[in-house]
Amino acid sequence: MDEQTFHEKLLDLIEQIKKFPEVKKESIETLANELGRKHEDLQKSLMILQDTLDSLRLNVKYLLFDLEATRLENIALRKKLEEQGNNK
Repeated sequence: MDEQTFHEKLLDLIEQIKKFPEVKKESIETLANELGRKHEDLQKSLMILQDTLDSLRLNVKYLLFDLEATRLENIALRKKLEEQGNNK
C-alpha cells in the first residue's frame, strides 16, 4: 500500500469513527491517530535504514577498491624487490 492510499484510508476511517457513539468514539479516534503517527515513524525509520544501507554499500565499494589497489601495489613492489635482488 502506497503512502497516498494509506492516508486516504486513514482519513476514511476517522470519518467513519466520527459516526460512532460518543463513548467509543474517543478511544477509537485516539487509536486511529496513534496509528497515523506510528506509520509516519515507521516511514522515517525506513528512510533512515535505506540511507544507512546506501552508505554501507558505498563504503564496501571503497573498501573493495582500496583492497584491489593495495593488492596491485603489493604485486608491483614484490616484482621490484625481486628485480633488485637479482641485480645484486
